[in-house]
Amino acid sequence: MADTGNEKRLDRIEEKIDKLSEAMIVIARAEEKLVAMESKYASQYDRMNRFSEKLDAIDKKVDDNARIVQSISRFFWILATAVIGAFVAQYYKG
Repeated sequence: MADTGNEKRLDRIEEKIDKLSEAMIVIARAEEKLVAMESKYASQYDRMNRFSEKLDAIDKKVDDNARIVQSISRFFWILATAVIGAFVAQYYKG
């Protein structure tokens, strides 16, 4: 009878150990998923930073191009005004 009591007790202990080991496996898998998610997050964060740097470079180029186009436009209108003024001055002199 003492042996049966000990056997039942050992069976319960074994069941509890099995449940604990299953819980440990579940926790380990959850940790692996968290590590994978953190890695993906870091990768996405780095990618976003690279896109941000590219966007800043494009923004700078657009600003530079806008200044160049504005300068060319001013030069064109100054040239056009000078040519028209010279033409008008020649027309009224002659």
